[in-house]
Amino acid sequence: MRIRIAVVAIAMAFCSSVANADFKIYKDYDVSDAVWSVTTIKVKPNMIDAYLEGVKKTWASGMEVSKSLGQIEDYMVYVSDLPESGSMNVLLVVKFKNDTMVGPNKARYDAFVAKFGEAQQKATTEQAQRDYPAMRDITGEYQVRAVTFK
Repeated sequence: MRIRIAVVAIAMAFCSSVANADFKIYKDYDVSDAVWSVTTIKVKPNMIDAYLEGVKKTWASGMEVSKSLGQIEDYMVYVSDLPESGSMNVLLVVKFKNDTMVGPNKARYDAFVAKFGEAQQKATTEQAQRDYPAMRDITGEYQVRAVTFK
């Protein structure tokens, strides 16, 4: 009987503490205006260096143009120290100033194509379509914001 009472008391305490842990946005924490686009990728064994070489020529070169035009704030490529530890081993991350900069926009697209060049854009697309399917699988895409606790 005492065990049953103890279990009920513990359960009640747990349930009441969960109910009291009700954070409210802007009261208990803020979220950033900045938005990060995160793509998780699983590169096949022994292909990381070849994949990174391609990413430098294709994705990163496009990100440099977008950054120089002010279309993105920054970008990063992260590689896991433990490449066989899970469903991803490479992250491609892009930081946008806010939601407005994430969505499609004809003026930004035209500015990008004018600076990057249609020939370069075509070449990077062809390389990505030709080489990447044999090297990697995209395992997820996310849009995230930073949380700051008050």
